[in-house]
Amino acid sequence: METSELLRHRIIKNLVAQHPEKAADAAINLWEQMATQIISIVGEGGFNALYARSVFLTQSTFYWLAVSSLSAQADYRFAELKMSFEGQTPVQVGEANSLLLINFTDILASLIGEQLTTSILHSAWGFDASNRAGKEFKNE
Repeated sequence: METSELLRHRIIKNLVAQHPEKAADAAINLWEQMATQIISIVGEGGFNALYARSVFLTQSTFYWLAVSSLSAQADYRFAELKMSFEGQTPVQVGEANSLLLINFTDILASLIGEQLTTSILHSAWGFDASNRAGKEFKNE
């Protein structure tokens, strides 16, 4: 189980690091892809509760992450998150988004299990992301 948890974290870190020049846009894209998958399973309210808790936990490290709510409209769901990211350096955005995603998926995994969480991430972000992370993990 520890190996798969580390793999999930590795997938997140690899995806976040892929587009440092467009860190805020890339971050929102990851959230939108993941939200689509998770909302189809737990609903809008379930996703919002998980997201709010993740933001709360992440704010202890990144105090500037001022996201109070999610928009009900899918096109604007992460507007506040993007505004928080736009005021930061690409490195700060990457670190904050990585921690936010890790916190979110840690909570999700504690509720539905590691295997299902990894499967959801695979559906959201594609097979290539988990393949690259798995290869890097095996090389260490």
